[in-house]
Amino acid sequence: MAGSERSSGFGRALIAVYAVLALAATGRSFVQIVRAFEEAPLAYTLSAVSALVYIVATVALLRKGEVWKRIAQFAIGFELVGVIVVGTLSLVVPQLFAHPSVWSWFGMGYLFVPLVLPVVGLWWIHKGSRKEVAREA
Repeated sequence: MAGSERSSGFGRALIAVYAVLALAATGRSFVQIVRAFEEAPLAYTLSAVSALVYIVATVALLRKGEVWKRIAQFAIGFELVGVIVVGTLSLVVPQLFAHPSVWSWFGMGYLFVPLVLPVVGLWWIHKGSRKEVAREA
């Protein structure tokens, strides 16, 4: 993920979406945990985990270097697995989710952005890696 990739219009938009989700998920989880944690501890803990993942992904996508690229890949990969697992469980075992989390029902409360975003993010990182290899050759 080269610096020019990060500064492209698409790259800036992707990072902006991650930053917005980081803020939204952080705010949501904070309010949920403070107001009514005992009502749905699993869902509210998952909202906090998703907030942390979005924060890490945002920071990692903004930074340069191979280590940050790997951190971004891990965070976004974790996000994708989380959305799929939580989305599936929220449909199959709905009693686990007395209240929705960010990733419940595959991110339906966020217009399915949590489901689409990690696919786009991983594609973008991979695309940038291919360009870096081509430049080095």
